[in-house]
Amino acid sequence: MAEPIRVAVTGAAGQIAYSAIFRLASGAVFGPDQPVHLSFLEITPAMKVLEAVMMELDDCAFPTLVGMDASDQADQAFDGVNAALLIGSRPRGPGMERADLIRVNGPIFVGQGKALNRAAADLRVVVVGNPCNTNCLIAMRNSDVPKDRFSAMMRLDYNRAKTMLAKKANVPVTAVTNLAVWGNHSNNQYPDFENARIQGRPLSEVITDEDWLKNTFVPDVQTRGAVVIKARGSSSAASGAIAALDHLLSFRQPTPAGDWFVAAVLSEGQYGVDPGLVFGYPLRLKGDQWEVVEGLTLSDWGRAKFDAVLNELRQEREVVKDLL
Repeated sequence: MAEPIRVAVTGAAGQIAYSAIFRLASGAVFGPDQPVHLSFLEITPAMKVLEAVMMELDDCAFPTLVGMDASDQADQAFDGVNAALLIGSRPRGPGMERADLIRVNGPIFVGQGKALNRAAADLRVVVVGNPCNTNCLIAMRNSDVPKDRFSAMMRLDYNRAKTMLAKKANVPVTAVTNLAVWGNHSNNQYPDFENARIQGRPLSEVITDEDWLKNTFVPDVQTRGAVVIKARGSSSAASGAIAALDHLLSFRQPTPAGDWFVAAVLSEGQYGVDPGLVFGYPLRLKGDQWEVVEGLTLSDWGRAKFDAVLNELRQEREVVKDLL
């Protein structure tokens, strides 16, 4: 058998992790011939629940799951791992503003960034816990791990947008390509229909209802999380888990020719974004290195949406500047 890939999952007793770890263990993510060792991190009060989750994993008898361990200490959980899914974070409580949430979660990601120094040299870090862009920035700035190994999840937004466009055009989701989601995982993100394609054609030739695109599609993607919470009574879990695993695989598998994937990564100034912000971009993987897709154009309307989310991320960075 191949050498096991070691995957750390934080918030491992939570709903998103619960929807992800059985797929990680089963071979559904890395393949039936790739053994996996899972390393779980949880807060001390949740360790008993995590024990039960590990019992369930044992009871599944997955051939690809060759080991697992659990800890309430990040240094232990991240020791020697090849991939880290940073899912755990404190959710927004009643009356909390986004800035309050950022300040509460910031110190968590300071500590986890430092603990990631114990990981393997080929580490990939996916930050899922919200506000994920700024949490990713905090972890990155507090770690010695190369900054191109960090990314924050925009994939749930991408998956939501892709499905909405496919349903509107009455085509399979595979027919929608070249879809960018710019900026932040927040209700100011910009799902960019202007550069998207459907069955190889510019989207505007297939979906001609510009009013729907601007005034229904974009706000529906932006607010989808709140709609799910209202209907379900809690936030997205299974769809978030699938998105996190899709995201992880996009940094491990070649990008389909002519297309791209979406993730938030450290900006180097592309498209006028401040260097040093963690910003959602269209990306391609070449070998084991990602690159931002350059040369896309935005209308004045699209650029206004882009600038709004850029300013939001600037404000978030200001809130946590003492942690960077």
